[in-house]
Amino acid sequence: MEVCNILEKIVWDNIDVVLKRNPEVCCCDKCRADIAAYALNKLSPRYVATDKGAVMARALSLEAGFQIELLVVLTEAVKLVNANPRHQ
Repeated sequence: MEVCNILEKIVWDNIDVVLKRNPEVCCCDKCRADIAAYALNKLSPRYVATDKGAVMARALSLEAGFQIELLVVLTEAVKLVNANPRHQ
């Protein structure tokens, strides 16, 4: 396993949850990428280098406090990207 920020997968896995609550928001690939980038820049990274580390990081991500922070940041990202889309 290479070193990776396990938060990337968690953010991508949760983008659709927030987008479903905001059906007026564009869901194109460019907007989704902007949402993910914003969220990842706001959240503290969780780098892992082993499968065991990935499991531990995922377990930490199930904590209620983290879930709330994740949804708040993703909601901010969705609102910001919706107000300033980079596509035509």
